Amino acid sequence: MQCRTDGGDPILYLSDPKGMNREARRKTLDALKDLNQYQHQHVGDPETLTRISQYELAYRMQMSVPEVMDLGKEPQHILDLYGAKPGHVSNVETAADPRRLSKGDDPTFANNCVLARRLVENGVRFVQLYDWGWDHHGSSPGESLDEALPIKCQQIDKAIAGLIKDLKQRGLFEETLIVWGGEFGRTPMMQNNVNSTLKPGFYGRDHHPHAFTMWMAGAGIKPGSYGQTDDIGYYIGENPVGIRDLQATILHLLGLDPHRFNFAYQGLKQRLIGPTDDGNVVKGILG
Repeated sequence: MQCRTDGGDPILYLSDPKGMNREARRKTLDALKDLNQYQHQHVGDPETLTRISQYELAYRMQMSVPEVMDLGKEPQHILDLYGAKPGHVSNVETAADPRRLSKGDDPTFANNCVLARRLVENGVRFVQLYDWGWDHHGSSPGESLDEALPIKCQQIDKAIAGLIKDLKQRGLFEETLIVWGGEFGRTPMMQNNVNSTLKPGFYGRDHHPHAFTMWMAGAGIKPGSYGQTDDIGYYIGENPVGIRDLQATILHLLGLDPHRFNFAYQGLKQRLIGPTDDGNVVKGILG
C-alpha cells in the first residue's frame, strides 16, 4: 500500500470516518467477528477466517500507523543525517510538468528513507521507495543530463548514505537487504534528439536493456563490484547477471530456496525465477 509523508493522512482511507471513535470501531469489529465466526462454524469456508484476520490487521494499522508515520518524532540530528524535513510538500508533486521544478535540496526522498527505516523497525518486511525523474532523454526542458542528473544525485545520495549509516548504528543493517535500481539502463552514447545542434540543456541518453547497474547492501552482501561491460559500456563483457539470477540471489538472501519456492499450476512448477533452469544465486557478491 502507498504511504504518504506530506502531513495528511499517512495512508488513505485508514482513519475512522466522522462520528466514529476508536471505541465504537472496536465494538463494530467485535460484532463482525462474532458474526463471521458463527458463519464459519456452520459453513466452514476458510475465507471467512481470512476476512476476520483482515479486519483485525486493518484495526492494528489504525492503531500503529499514525505513530510510525510521524517523522516529527525523530530527533533533529537524525533528520539532518538524512536531509529530511517532516511535513514538507514539494510543488513538484502537483505540477502539470514538474521537470523544471525539481531542486537538489528537495527532501521528499530523504523523508521517504526515514519512513522506510521506521517501518522496518516496526516489523514491516518489504518497503519500496519509488523516485521519479531519472528519464534523461534530453529532448525536452528539464530532462537534460547536465542539468537534471546532478539534481537527482543530490536528492538521493545523502538520504541513502544516511539510511545505511542509521541502519548500522541501530543494528539493523545485517538483517536488512537494500536493493537500488531501475527497470533498465541508459545508452553509453548520446540520444539522437530532435535538435540539430548540440547545446546545454539538451544532452540525453536513450533506454538501454543490454547492460546497466544495480547495487545491493546489507544482509550479507560484501563490498565491491561484480561484472563489467565492454569498453564502451554497451554489452556485458564479464560475469553477466540476468534478471532471474538477481531474483534468485534476493530470494536466497531472504532465506528462501529460489528453486524449491514454487506452486503447481498448469502442469508446471511456477517459480519467481521461472520454470526453466535459468536463475542462479550470484555467490560472488555474498560475504
